[in-house]
Amino acid sequence: MKLHVVLEQQEESGFIAYVPELPGRHTQGETRAEAIENIREAKDAYLDALKEKKRSATKVEVIALQG
Repeated sequence: MKLHVVLEQQEESGFIAYVPELPGRHTQGETRAEAIENIREAKDAYLDALKEKKRSATKVEVIALQG
């Protein structure tokens, strides 16, 4: 899966980084390298949460049937 990372240098200092394909995934860093590392961590956490949610949704247990 290819994702785009957008880096924006701030006027005062530091960088903002975000992934347009992943809603709410944005972070910052004092340096370009720090912002990139932070957005990697944010992306990984988001994708891990999606995987876990999918696993939870597929684990359906029937407790009782009325018939």
